[in-house]
Amino acid sequence: MAKEEEIRSTQHGVFWDDLAEDLQDPEFLRHYVVESIRISTIDQIVNALDEARDAADLSKAALARAISAEPAVVRRLFSSKHVNPTLGTLAEVAAALGMRVTLEPLPTADRKSVTEPLLEGRSADTCALAKHLGELRSTKNRSRVAA
Repeated sequence: MAKEEEIRSTQHGVFWDDLAEDLQDPEFLRHYVVESIRISTIDQIVNALDEARDAADLSKAALARAISAEPAVVRRLFSSKHVNPTLGTLAEVAAALGMRVTLEPLPTADRKSVTEPLLEGRSADTCALAKHLGELRSTKNRSRVAA
C-alpha cells in the first residue's frame, strides 16, 4: 500500500510541476486563471442556491414552475457536474428563493495571487499559483456557502 501512495504522490507532484511549467506561457496562464475562477464562482453560487432551495423545502420542479422554466433546466443546474448557467437563470432562481446574485471584491490575497497574474500574463511563482487555483476549483469539496 505504501508503494501505491508513493506512486500517487509522485504523479500528483509531476502534475503540479507540469502545470507550473505550462503557466509560464502567458496565454495558457490567462485561460487557466479565468477558467478556474469561473468554475469556483459558479460552484459557490449554485451550492448556495441549492442550499436555499433545500432550506425552503422546495422541489426542483416547483422551483422550475416559479421561474417558468422546464424542470430539466433546474435539475441540470443542481445535478450536473458541468454547469454553465447564464447570469439571467441564476438571478431568476435566486429571486424565487428570496435572494439575489451580487458581486464582491476578491480577498486581498486572491487579488494578489490571481488578478495580478491574469492582468500581467505572468506569475512570479507559478507553482504557488497552480496550487492556489486548484484549491479554488475544489469548492465542491468544501462546505457549502451559507445561504
